[in-house]
Parts: sequence; C-alpha cells; structure tokens
Amino acid sequence: MPRLLTGNRLETGDVIWWTGSGWSLHLKDAVAVDADGEALLARFAPEERINDLALIDVDAAPDGWRPRTTRERVRAVGPSVRPDFALPSLPVEAI
Repeated sequence: MPRLLTGNRLETGDVIWWTGSGWSLHLKDAVAVDADGEALLARFAPEERINDLALIDVDAAPDGWRPRTTRERVRAVGPSVRPDFALPSLPVEAI
C-alpha cells in the first residue's frame, strides 16, 4: 500500500505534502515514499517550520491519491461542511 508524507506548515497551519523534491499544498502533487518514509520522517523531524509530520496510507485513484481515512481526506481538501472553504487549485508552493 502506498504511503505519503504529510505535515503542517508552522507559520500558517497549511497542510503540506512531500513531492519528492519539496512541499506542496496539493495532494495531487505528492509522491509515494514507501521505502524512504521512515528516513524522510527522521530527516524532517528537526525542521522548525514543519510540524505534525506523518506517513499516511493512500490508495491510487484515477485522479491521483485518495487517503484511506476520513481525517486525511478532510486535511487534503478542506472542511466537508463548508465547501466554500475548500482549498482552491493553486500552483505548487515550496516552503
């Protein structure tokens, strides 16, 4: 099962996803980190600008990744009760 590395940007609280070379606000930009997941957690754990690092389980979907848990799906796209607060499609933003 694929796993993704995710966390939160400390300054803004934004959910961010590891892209293999940086961080993105968009789940669709994330890359699976199966074999490297634990090493990446250790690498970014001391990073002062990223908190709540986690490896999450996902399924491959036709349009990208689908987190297995409701919590992670909400983190990926925004609140389920207020679609107007959902994350708009923005270009990749690096930390």
